[in-house]
Amino acid sequence: MQTMLGLGPAAGSRPPRRLVASPGAWLVWGGVGFFLVGLLGVVGSVVVNSFGTRWFDAWLPEGFTTHWYTEAWQDFGITDLVVVTVQVAAAVVGLSLLIGVPAAYVLARRDFPGKKLVYLAFLLPILMPPITYGIPLATVLYKFGFAGNLSGVVLANLVPSVPFVIMTMTPFIEQIDPAIERAARMCGAGLRAMFVRILAPLLVPGILAAGILVLVRTVGMFELTFLTAGPDSQTLIVALFHSMSAAGIRAQQSVDAMAVIYTAMMLVLLVIALRFVNPTQLVARVKEEPEP
Repeated sequence: MQTMLGLGPAAGSRPPRRLVASPGAWLVWGGVGFFLVGLLGVVGSVVVNSFGTRWFDAWLPEGFTTHWYTEAWQDFGITDLVVVTVQVAAAVVGLSLLIGVPAAYVLARRDFPGKKLVYLAFLLPILMPPITYGIPLATVLYKFGFAGNLSGVVLANLVPSVPFVIMTMTPFIEQIDPAIERAARMCGAGLRAMFVRILAPLLVPGILAAGILVLVRTVGMFELTFLTAGPDSQTLIVALFHSMSAAGIRAQQSVDAMAVIYTAMMLVLLVIALRFVNPTQLVARVKEEPEP
């Protein structure tokens, strides 16, 4: 009756929604779903095996225990590894910001001959695989006695980290109106006062973004750290590699426990990074409007 009178379907009832998509979209979503299922399967098997007692020809281990985590923590000396990792990461982040932020300001505000070549030089350590320049870099550091300790690891990690800070901070600086700096200079502020009192508060989001991203990158940097670290300067990622190379000697569950500990640490850092970093800010640039 309601339909005949043109009042539509009965109150409270809604037509069912249908998922309509092109074959290409279904193919893309199918590929994404297949990738996620495979990734969860791989990670899940490692996590389950790290808690398992024995696992042969069955869907689940025969039993579960936390013994492997205790063994991995003691055998690998994870407490010392975490301390070294934190020391290296803190030093790299601090030095990278101290060098990279002023360099990014110069590149964002000044025009000089060869500026594009300088940009290209800063991009090379980011675009190139670390192993390509890590071997000659480690050779130089060993020659001058820097490698084999914390200083060598820090210096090696600065090579890609400083350009990373520069590339991250440049868009943040370009988004600040230069008129603010000119007004500060007209009021008598010097370069140092203008940078500390005016620019630094405006650049706090960018500095946090660059610092956290460099922190994540440094903790996960294997090649440069492996080539320059000594027995007392190994980070968590290098120790994980050594545990994998000793998989025939150590129990596989202990190696998986080490991998889970490292993955958990990286997930915590990534969650913190996403809390403070908006990925679109890293690529967004404000285009200058042409003068009339």
